[in-house]
Amino acid sequence: MKRLGLWLKRITLGLFGLLLLYQFWLFGWVLWWNWVNPDTTRFMNIRLAELQIKDPKAQLAKQWVGYDKISLHLKRALIASEDAKFVDHEGFDWEGIQKAIEKNQKKGKVVAGGSTISQQLAKNLFLSPAKTPWRKAEEAIITLMLEAIWSKQRILEVYLNVIEWGNGVFGAEAAARHYYGISASQLAPEQAAKLAGMVPNPRYYDLHRNASGLARKAGIIMARMPSAELP
Repeated sequence: MKRLGLWLKRITLGLFGLLLLYQFWLFGWVLWWNWVNPDTTRFMNIRLAELQIKDPKAQLAKQWVGYDKISLHLKRALIASEDAKFVDHEGFDWEGIQKAIEKNQKKGKVVAGGSTISQQLAKNLFLSPAKTPWRKAEEAIITLMLEAIWSKQRILEVYLNVIEWGNGVFGAEAAARHYYGISASQLAPEQAAKLAGMVPNPRYYDLHRNASGLARKAGIIMARMPSAELP
């Protein structure tokens, strides 16, 4: 029994050590990407693998552009639609999370997430879409890393360049060209609001661009855009 207890202790310490090393590995990437733009993300790799099952030659549409070359309208639209308190919170919108929980309980299913832009970015950079307790815990840790090391402007810049905006379409520049044939810097308020409305379900809206629900969402977002505070 003593030997068994010793082995269990060693295994536990070993697993804890591996977990700690993994956190340092993540922290290293967060530090690196504070100065170097990420070429790809975990979520991009997952989507590319899915596309290449059907077409081995499939590639993602993506093109990095700097923060100053993305329309102010799109920045305001995303903050208005995804995270109104972005510049004020430290990674988590506790009031928003509480409202999402109450809404989900009322509907009897998950219809709202309450995730901030920082949380969404943490997931996209490193994690899978699986909704497990482990994934949510790791997302929270990475969110704290991002908020501690990156400026709010850097978080928004990377977010704008890596989020999914359609079937194989990632980032603001690729989205602007895919839907409107223009650069991300040229997006008008109406176009920006519509793109922001697509973010929760981009592949669906890629196929249903004239959905009435999307038009309603875009109208609500446009009304909120003037009050959206940018970093």
